[in-house]
Amino acid sequence: MQFVSVLRKAKLIRRYKRFLADVQTDSSEMTIHCPNTGSMKNCGEPGWDIWYSTANNAKRKYPCTWEVAVNPAGDFILVNTAQANRLVAEALKNNVIEALRGYHKITPEVAFGEERSRLDFLLSGHEKGDPDCVVEVKSVTLLEDDGAGFFPDAVTLRGQKHLRELITAVQQGLRGVLFFCVNHTGIHNVAPAAHIDPAYAQLLQFALAQGVEVYAYGIEVRSDSTGLTGVELTHPIPVVSSGESASGGL
Repeated sequence: MQFVSVLRKAKLIRRYKRFLADVQTDSSEMTIHCPNTGSMKNCGEPGWDIWYSTANNAKRKYPCTWEVAVNPAGDFILVNTAQANRLVAEALKNNVIEALRGYHKITPEVAFGEERSRLDFLLSGHEKGDPDCVVEVKSVTLLEDDGAGFFPDAVTLRGQKHLRELITAVQQGLRGVLFFCVNHTGIHNVAPAAHIDPAYAQLLQFALAQGVEVYAYGIEVRSDSTGLTGVELTHPIPVVSSGESASGGL
Protein backbone atom coordinates (compact mmCIF):
# COMPACT_ATOMS: atom_id res chain seq x y z
CA MET A 1 0.00 0.00 0.00
CA GLN A 2 1.46 3.32 -1.06
CA PHE A 3 0.92 6.43 1.03
CA VAL A 4 -0.94 9.28 -0.70
CA SER A 5 2.34 11.18 -0.62
CA VAL A 6 5.86 10.42 0.55
CA LEU A 7 5.81 10.89 4.31
CA ARG A 8 7.86 13.65 5.95
CA LYS A 9 9.35 13.57 9.44
CA ALA A 10 8.57 15.87 12.38
CA LYS A 11 8.69 15.86 16.18
CA LEU A 12 5.48 15.47 18.15
CA ILE A 13 4.75 18.36 20.49
CA ARG A 14 1.32 17.27 21.67
CA ARG A 15 -1.93 15.60 20.62
CA TYR A 16 -5.18 17.26 21.69
CA LYS A 17 -8.91 17.44 20.96
CA ARG A 18 -8.51 13.84 19.67
CA PHE A 19 -8.19 15.01 16.06
CA LEU A 20 -5.29 17.46 16.26
CA ALA A 21 -1.56 17.32 16.90
CA ASP A 22 1.09 20.02 17.01
CA VAL A 23 4.44 19.03 15.51
CA GLN A 24 7.82 20.62 14.92
CA THR A 25 9.38 20.31 11.48
CA ASP A 26 12.89 21.42 10.54
CA SER A 27 11.61 24.90 9.75
CA SER A 28 8.42 25.56 11.69
CA GLU A 29 5.72 24.41 14.08
CA MET A 30 2.38 23.37 12.60
CA THR A 31 -0.91 21.66 13.43
CA ILE A 32 -1.80 18.44 11.62
CA HIS A 33 -4.82 16.14 11.54
CA CYS A 34 -4.76 13.09 13.82
CA PRO A 35 -6.86 10.34 12.15
CA ASN A 36 -7.24 8.21 15.27
CA THR A 37 -10.13 8.66 17.71
CA GLY A 38 -8.90 5.99 20.12
CA SER A 39 -6.80 6.26 23.23
CA MET A 40 -3.53 5.75 21.27
CA LYS A 41 -2.05 4.32 24.44
CA ASN A 42 1.75 3.99 24.13
CA CYS A 43 1.57 5.29 20.55
CA GLY A 44 2.72 8.88 20.72
CA GLU A 45 4.53 10.86 23.39
CA PRO A 46 5.90 14.41 23.16
CA GLY A 47 9.34 14.35 21.56
CA TRP A 48 8.73 11.22 19.49
CA ASP A 49 9.43 11.25 15.76
CA ILE A 50 6.30 11.13 13.65
CA TRP A 51 5.72 10.94 9.91
CA TYR A 52 2.96 12.83 8.12
CA SER A 53 1.38 12.89 4.67
CA THR A 54 0.31 15.99 2.75
CA ALA A 55 -2.99 16.09 0.86
CA ASN A 56 -3.34 17.85 -2.46
CA ASN A 57 -6.54 19.60 -1.38
CA ALA A 58 -6.60 23.35 -0.93
CA LYS A 59 -9.92 23.21 0.93
CA ARG A 60 -8.53 21.27 3.88
CA LYS A 61 -7.94 23.37 6.98
CA TYR A 62 -5.15 21.00 8.04
CA PRO A 63 -3.64 19.54 4.85
CA CYS A 64 -1.17 17.29 6.67
CA THR A 65 -2.14 14.00 8.33
CA TRP A 66 -0.28 12.07 11.00
CA GLU A 67 0.35 8.59 9.60
CA VAL A 68 3.17 6.94 11.56
CA ALA A 69 4.81 7.31 14.96
CA VAL A 70 8.25 6.01 15.94
CA ASN A 71 8.84 5.02 19.55
CA PRO A 72 12.24 5.30 21.31
CA ALA A 73 13.04 1.69 20.38
CA GLY A 74 12.69 2.56 16.69
CA ASP A 75 9.43 0.67 16.16
CA PHE A 76 7.05 2.03 13.54
CA ILE A 77 3.40 2.48 14.55
CA LEU A 78 0.75 3.07 11.90
CA VAL A 79 -1.59 5.37 13.83
CA ASN A 80 -3.98 6.13 10.95
CA THR A 81 -6.72 3.60 11.69
CA ALA A 82 -8.29 4.08 8.25
CA GLN A 83 -5.29 2.32 6.71
CA ALA A 84 -5.96 -1.04 8.37
CA ASN A 85 -8.80 -1.98 6.03
CA ARG A 86 -6.80 -0.84 3.01
CA LEU A 87 -3.90 -3.06 4.07
CA VAL A 88 -6.14 -6.08 4.60
CA ALA A 89 -7.99 -5.53 1.31
CA GLU A 90 -4.67 -5.47 -0.54
CA ALA A 91 -3.45 -8.57 1.32
CA LEU A 92 -6.66 -10.46 0.49
CA LYS A 93 -6.38 -9.51 -3.18
CA ASN A 94 -2.74 -10.66 -3.28
CA ASN A 95 -3.41 -13.92 -1.35
CA VAL A 96 -1.03 -12.94 1.43
CA ILE A 97 -3.29 -14.33 4.19
CA GLU A 98 -2.96 -18.09 3.89
CA ALA A 99 -6.16 -19.02 5.75
CA LEU A 100 -8.25 -16.72 3.55
CA ARG A 101 -6.95 -17.71 0.12
CA GLY A 102 -9.17 -19.03 -2.66
CA TYR A 103 -12.07 -16.56 -2.55
CA HIS A 104 -12.80 -14.94 -5.91
CA LYS A 105 -14.99 -12.10 -4.65
CA ILE A 106 -14.14 -9.60 -1.92
CA THR A 107 -16.99 -7.29 -0.87
CA PRO A 108 -16.18 -4.49 1.61
CA GLU A 109 -18.50 -2.96 4.22
CA VAL A 110 -21.25 -5.57 4.39
CA ALA A 111 -24.35 -5.07 6.55
CA PHE A 112 -24.79 -8.18 8.67
CA GLY A 113 -26.61 -9.55 11.69
CA GLU A 114 -29.42 -8.73 14.04
CA GLU A 115 -27.52 -5.84 15.61
CA ARG A 116 -27.21 -4.10 12.24
CA SER A 117 -23.44 -4.23 12.19
CA ARG A 118 -21.35 -3.35 9.18
CA LEU A 119 -18.57 -5.90 9.02
CA ASP A 120 -15.45 -5.14 7.02
CA PHE A 121 -15.43 -7.84 4.33
CA LEU A 122 -17.52 -10.64 2.88
CA LEU A 123 -15.48 -13.24 0.99
CA SER A 124 -17.40 -15.43 -1.43
CA GLY A 125 -16.99 -17.71 -4.43
CA HIS A 126 -14.32 -19.98 -2.97
CA GLU A 127 -12.50 -22.06 -5.58
CA LYS A 128 -13.02 -25.28 -3.57
CA GLY A 129 -16.56 -24.51 -2.43
CA ASP A 130 -15.68 -23.41 1.12
CA PRO A 131 -18.38 -21.42 2.93
CA ASP A 132 -18.58 -17.67 2.47
CA CYS A 133 -16.58 -15.79 5.09
CA VAL A 134 -17.27 -12.58 7.01
CA VAL A 135 -14.18 -10.77 8.26
CA GLU A 136 -13.93 -8.07 10.90
CA VAL A 137 -10.61 -6.17 11.01
CA LYS A 138 -9.15 -4.67 14.16
CA SER A 139 -6.05 -2.46 14.24
CA VAL A 140 -3.60 -3.45 17.00
CA THR A 141 -1.14 -0.79 18.18
CA LEU A 142 -0.91 -1.29 21.96
CA LEU A 143 2.52 -2.65 22.86
CA GLU A 144 3.36 -3.51 26.43
CA ASP A 145 6.33 -5.55 27.71
CA ASP A 146 8.54 -7.87 25.63
CA GLY A 147 6.75 -7.55 22.32
CA ALA A 148 3.31 -8.27 23.77
CA GLY A 149 0.50 -6.59 21.86
CA PHE A 150 -3.05 -6.23 23.12
CA PHE A 151 -6.50 -5.44 21.79
CA PRO A 152 -8.43 -3.36 22.66
CA ASP A 153 -6.59 -0.36 24.13
CA ALA A 154 -9.85 0.91 25.72
CA VAL A 155 -13.25 -0.60 26.51
CA THR A 156 -15.04 -1.30 23.22
CA LEU A 157 -18.77 -2.01 23.19
CA ARG A 158 -18.63 -1.82 19.39
CA GLY A 159 -15.97 -4.53 19.33
CA GLN A 160 -18.14 -6.75 21.53
CA LYS A 161 -21.03 -6.29 19.10
CA HIS A 162 -18.81 -7.35 16.21
CA LEU A 163 -17.82 -10.53 18.06
CA ARG A 164 -21.47 -11.39 18.57
CA GLU A 165 -22.09 -10.93 14.85
CA LEU A 166 -19.18 -13.23 14.00
CA ILE A 167 -20.67 -15.86 16.31
CA THR A 168 -23.98 -15.46 14.47
CA ALA A 169 -22.20 -15.92 11.14
CA VAL A 170 -20.75 -19.26 12.30
CA GLN A 171 -24.13 -20.37 13.59
CA GLN A 172 -25.55 -19.67 10.11
CA GLY A 173 -22.95 -21.92 8.47
CA LEU A 174 -20.55 -19.20 7.37
CA ARG A 175 -16.96 -18.64 8.41
CA GLY A 176 -16.52 -15.84 10.93
CA VAL A 177 -13.03 -14.33 11.15
CA LEU A 178 -11.61 -11.75 13.53
CA PHE A 179 -8.48 -10.37 11.89
CA PHE A 180 -5.92 -8.42 13.89
CA CYS A 181 -4.00 -6.03 11.62
CA VAL A 182 -0.92 -5.49 13.78
CA ASN A 183 0.16 -1.96 12.93
CA HIS A 184 3.19 -1.87 15.23
CA THR A 185 6.52 -3.37 14.18
CA GLY A 186 7.51 -3.98 17.82
CA ILE A 187 4.60 -6.36 18.50
CA HIS A 188 5.47 -10.04 18.22
CA ASN A 189 2.32 -11.63 19.61
CA VAL A 190 -1.25 -10.49 20.25
CA ALA A 191 -3.64 -11.22 23.11
CA PRO A 192 -7.05 -9.97 24.24
CA ALA A 193 -6.57 -7.13 26.74
CA ALA A 194 -8.37 -8.65 29.70
CA HIS A 195 -6.76 -6.05 31.96
CA ILE A 196 -8.42 -3.27 29.94
CA ASP A 197 -11.72 -4.78 28.75
CA PRO A 198 -12.42 -8.06 30.59
CA ALA A 199 -15.86 -8.35 28.99
CA TYR A 200 -14.32 -8.29 25.50
CA ALA A 201 -11.70 -10.87 26.45
CA GLN A 202 -14.34 -13.17 27.92
CA LEU A 203 -16.58 -12.81 24.86
CA LEU A 204 -13.62 -13.56 22.58
CA GLN A 205 -13.02 -16.83 24.44
CA PHE A 206 -16.68 -17.72 23.94
CA ALA A 207 -16.46 -16.80 20.25
CA LEU A 208 -13.47 -19.11 19.80
CA ALA A 209 -15.41 -21.93 21.44
CA GLN A 210 -18.23 -21.31 18.96
CA GLY A 211 -15.90 -21.63 15.97
CA VAL A 212 -14.90 -18.04 15.23
CA GLU A 213 -11.40 -17.95 13.72
CA VAL A 214 -8.76 -15.42 14.81
CA TYR A 215 -5.67 -14.43 12.84
CA ALA A 216 -3.02 -11.73 13.15
CA TYR A 217 -0.56 -10.38 10.59
CA GLY A 218 2.15 -7.77 10.96
CA ILE A 219 3.43 -4.97 8.76
CA GLU A 220 6.65 -3.85 7.10
CA VAL A 221 7.22 -0.16 6.37
CA ARG A 222 8.82 0.78 3.04
CA SER A 223 11.10 3.77 2.52
CA ASP A 224 13.54 5.36 0.10
CA SER A 225 15.86 8.35 0.17
CA THR A 226 12.91 10.77 0.20
CA GLY A 227 11.07 9.32 3.20
CA LEU A 228 8.50 6.64 4.03
CA THR A 229 6.69 5.49 0.91
CA GLY A 230 4.33 2.70 1.93
CA VAL A 231 3.46 -0.20 4.18
CA GLU A 232 2.55 -3.84 3.57
CA LEU A 233 0.88 -6.60 5.53
CA THR A 234 3.47 -9.34 5.26
CA HIS A 235 3.66 -12.03 7.96
CA PRO A 236 1.59 -13.98 10.51
CA ILE A 237 1.94 -13.15 14.17
CA PRO A 238 1.02 -15.54 17.00
CA VAL A 239 -2.28 -14.94 18.75
CA VAL A 240 -2.13 -15.78 22.44
CA SER A 241 -5.19 -16.92 24.37
CA SER A 242 -5.37 -18.33 27.88
CA GLY A 243 -1.60 -18.70 27.94
CA GLU A 244 -1.43 -20.68 24.68
CA SER A 245 0.02 -19.33 21.43
CA ALA A 246 -0.60 -20.21 17.81
CA SER A 247 1.51 -19.32 14.80
CA GLY A 248 -1.09 -17.26 12.98
CA GLY A 249 -4.50 -18.34 14.24
CA LEU A 250 -6.57 -19.84 17.00
